[in-house]
Parts: sequence; C-alpha cells; structure tokens
Amino acid sequence: MRRLFYRGILADRVVIEGADAHHLMHVMRARCGQELVVVDDEGSVARMEIVGFSADAVHLRLVERFDADTEPPVHIALAPCLLKGEKMDLVVQKAVELGAMEILPVESANCVVRYDVKKREARAARWQKIADEAAKQCGRSARVIVHSIRDLRAFLQEMQAHTLIFCYENEQQMPLKESLRTREDSRYAILIGPEGGFSLDEAEQVTAAGGVSVTLGPRILRAETAALAALAALQYEKGDLGS
Repeated sequence: MRRLFYRGILADRVVIEGADAHHLMHVMRARCGQELVVVDDEGSVARMEIVGFSADAVHLRLVERFDADTEPPVHIALAPCLLKGEKMDLVVQKAVELGAMEILPVESANCVVRYDVKKREARAARWQKIADEAAKQCGRSARVIVHSIRDLRAFLQEMQAHTLIFCYENEQQMPLKESLRTREDSRYAILIGPEGGFSLDEAEQVTAAGGVSVTLGPRILRAETAALAALAALQYEKGDLGS
C-alpha cells in the first residue's frame, strides 16, 4: 500500500496537494476507494481512503489509525562530505533505509565537487526527493530531512548536542565498535570525509570540537562505503538493526 508523508496533523479528512497529489492523479492514476498509508508530522500513521479529487488536490478520509513506529531509539545524523557523481544519491537513499534521522551534506577542503548557490539548492531538493521516496519504500514513520550543504565549521557548531563520531582515515587506535560500547547517548552524528580525505587542519578542528576519532578497520573504504558501514555499525550497537 502506497505511503505518503502529510505536512500537518492527521484528521478525519485530509487534503493532499503538491507533488504527491500530482503523482497520485497523473502517475498512479488513483481512483476513489483506493487506500493509502499516511504519516503526519508527529509520526502518527493511519490508513486512509481516497474519496475525491479537485483541480490540484486529492481528498482522503480516515479509515483506521494504527501503531506502526519504525523509528530507531537513537537519533542519528549522517554527515557525508560531498561526493562526486551519483554516490551522494546512493548514500542518501541507503542512509534512510538504515535509520538515519537527518542527513547533513558537508563541503570540506578536499571535496572533488563544488556547487554554486543555484546548484546547491537543486542538489538539496534532489536528495530530499530521494530521501522521501526511500522513506516511503521502507516504511519509515518519520520524514528524514536532508539539510542544505554547509561547510565543516558550520556543521561542527550545529552538532554540540550530539556525540560526534569522526571516521578518520589516520586513526589507528580507537575502533568504532569499542568507542560505541563505552557510550550511552541518545543523539549521534557521523562525519565521513570526501574521496580525498580530511586535511590535518580539518581533523584538528573536528577533535577540538569534541569529535571522537575512530577507525572502521584495516582496509581503505570508499567514502560511500564508509558512510553506510559506520551508520549500520552504530545502528547495530545502539539502535534497532539486528534487534
């Protein structure tokens, strides 16, 4: 059954507008009587029936509310530095499936790609669309937010309330697994470098801001592999993956 995220609070009657309405009417060829699963901004989930259409909207009627919380017990923010090609698309999609609550693309010194203001907005919109579709497909009960691109300094200032896991290619002493087993926090952020890695100055900035430098093992991982491996490991240790 198709899942939609409703920007508001569920009621007995709901009106779906915008891209979702267009998709239902012109792509899915929805008809009255069809049912959808709808998730609101508070994570409430309900089965709703299509009862009518107007020019740019689909009208729904509440059929049944039910408990379908699929969110992990810890809040995880994934912060991958910008990757070239479609690698960021992959990271965003799989991060949503693995339980990330938010995704914060970071621009660092060794990023191969650079975007002007217009392209930054376009990329953020593209990644949000990918995240929304992934959330619907895997049955999330909360919308995963993809934030706008920010530089490393701004990111570090924003992560003060999180335990910051810094996956650093030059770290040799502290395995991620050991680091996680000594912590009982509720909010984590995972910082992953670009294809060219972090500069020494950037690494010092991260550790000075409280980042916990960890290694993901003896092999050199591609940036997109490292992002998903770290997220999966954290979810296994602290979340609901494998529970």
